[in-house]
Amino acid sequence: MPELPEVETIVRELRHDLVGRRIVDVEARWERTVATPRAAELKAALAGRQIMGADRRGKYLLFALSDGQTLIIHLRMTGQLHVVGPEAAPDQHTHLVLTLDSGQRLFFRDQRKFGRVYAVADAATVLRPLGPEPLDPDFTPQHLAARLVGRKAPIKSLLLDQRLIAGIGNIYADEILFAAGIDPRRPGRDLQMNDVARIHSVARQVLAQAIFDRGSSLQNYQRPGGGKGENQERHQVFRRTGKPCLRCGAAIVRIVIGQRATHFCPQCQR
Repeated sequence: MPELPEVETIVRELRHDLVGRRIVDVEARWERTVATPRAAELKAALAGRQIMGADRRGKYLLFALSDGQTLIIHLRMTGQLHVVGPEAAPDQHTHLVLTLDSGQRLFFRDQRKFGRVYAVADAATVLRPLGPEPLDPDFTPQHLAARLVGRKAPIKSLLLDQRLIAGIGNIYADEILFAAGIDPRRPGRDLQMNDVARIHSVARQVLAQAIFDRGSSLQNYQRPGGGKGENQERHQVFRRTGKPCLRCGAAIVRIVIGQRATHFCPQCQR
């Protein structure tokens, strides 16, 4: 699933082609891709509107439209966005096509069909449940500590909870906890302030580096132009089961926490 670094990369790369362009046609090729309004109403909601801006909130892409609406796209597990020329033909996994006044088209491809599209007057109706952004300057170690007070769940599960922190997924939760030296099974309420401060600090470092590397390409993630990210070359534990820890040499262990595969070093993470 694309996480914060991948979605941030997609938004940055789409800005050049989309911002300032006008949507001239909309084709919803699979109705359930459109969460709101109904698929049959999406063309009327979007056609003729100019795209004024492109941004990100958590794992959601936000496109501000000239009439005050926001087009929100959540890629979920396998969603991809590609800007293509007028000659490109949509394949069976292309569920939404936006034609622009430039002649280019935006394809939303989603093999697993979990992704969703929203056109809403108030973005908060979709985004309200999200917690703070981990890279926001106002999000301090103290804010993170306050969100962990009394939490019995493992810290890995808490990092994945979008209501607590927005944008972190399975890849970067594993990498953050390794960099912080924290066992992913530790309950949030048992962490000391120095532990929380370490998690906060390395989370910013890991995510910033992943954005610089334009994300991690492991299975489905592709950049809008079809290129891949490079951060997978830096992974210390994610999907390295049985391989030697790059820090101490112990074998990386894979367990399941909250139905999510979790990778960690039993020597470096306590």
